[in-house]
Amino acid sequence: MWLYLFAMFFVVAALLGFIVFAFAVTDRGHGEVVVSRKFLEYQLSDYSGWLKERVSDPQYWSKISSCLRDAKVCKGMARYVRDPTTGMFVQESSDMFSQRDLSPIESGCCKPPTSCGYVYRNETYWDQSSTTNLGDPDCQRWSNDQQQLCYQCDSCKAGVLASIRHSWRKVSVINIIMLIILVIFYVVGCAAFRNNRRIDNSEPYSESRMTKTRPSRFQF
Repeated sequence: MWLYLFAMFFVVAALLGFIVFAFAVTDRGHGEVVVSRKFLEYQLSDYSGWLKERVSDPQYWSKISSCLRDAKVCKGMARYVRDPTTGMFVQESSDMFSQRDLSPIESGCCKPPTSCGYVYRNETYWDQSSTTNLGDPDCQRWSNDQQQLCYQCDSCKAGVLASIRHSWRKVSVINIIMLIILVIFYVVGCAAFRNNRRIDNSEPYSESRMTKTRPSRFQF
């Protein structure tokens, strides 16, 4: 019983520590609303702390961006609609694209920031002949090369952080439920341990005490 209670205490403490840590490192950061766009855009400056430094580290980001590229996260963005005139399937228009609900990674890594002013050609190809925001480094980092796109942009890092934040928050809710269940089991275990000690020490459970009967001298 001692071993069980010690193990339960360690598990509860570790789970509580992870929950606190998860909320602490994801306390900041959110998507920004863009005019005439349904999707949100993400800025690295909105995030701070250990998680941001971890993701922004060149060594780690090289691995993360490589995984994004190998997973072809932007390839699935292509969408075709039927032209009512010709009946043929054509790529969606700019207006249709602006009303899509993109994931944080799709918004940050697969297209240039809206502030760059690039002209839409398709989901992952934009006309860079004119721009209205040369001051944003992400506008210079964007490339129509399908192997590059905006994988080196700060907006891509922010999109990954937003995705991690969302996932960790969901996991934290599940962990809170598990923590409550474990605490209940731990309390029950402590109560059982106290009762066992009472039995071992012949302690009374209520006002009526347990007495030993004096044995008879004669044995039959």
